[in-house]
Amino acid sequence: MGPDQLRWWFDDYLDAVNRHDLEAVRELLAPDVRRQGRPRGADAWLEDAAALLAAFPDVQWKRIRLVVEEDRIAAHLRARGTHRGAFLGVPATGRHVNWAEFGFFRIAGGRATEYAGALDGADLLEQLRG
Repeated sequence: MGPDQLRWWFDDYLDAVNRHDLEAVRELLAPDVRRQGRPRGADAWLEDAAALLAAFPDVQWKRIRLVVEEDRIAAHLRARGTHRGAFLGVPATGRHVNWAEFGFFRIAGGRATEYAGALDGADLLEQLRG
């Protein structure tokens, strides 16, 4: 995939995530996608996503910066949502929160085959705990 196709792939991914359409997300993941520090595979990815969506049912992500190089995508995102379910050991608070995320994807055959990323967990916990 060329740079434009990788940008379009990410646009499709972000659209699917913001619609909370986990089956559409599955179509963009390799079945055995590797994730840094997380269980391998699309099923595990989607289980984690479902848990996040249960905790923040209105969560939406906004792209801040996207960098494409060879077969890789680096994305800086900003997420916001309302804490409606337990997350990181904190029961639902009803607080509106936002956090930064950084994701690095390797794409092959139109699917993510590797992912490494981070979110500002300390800032998010501080917001949840008030």
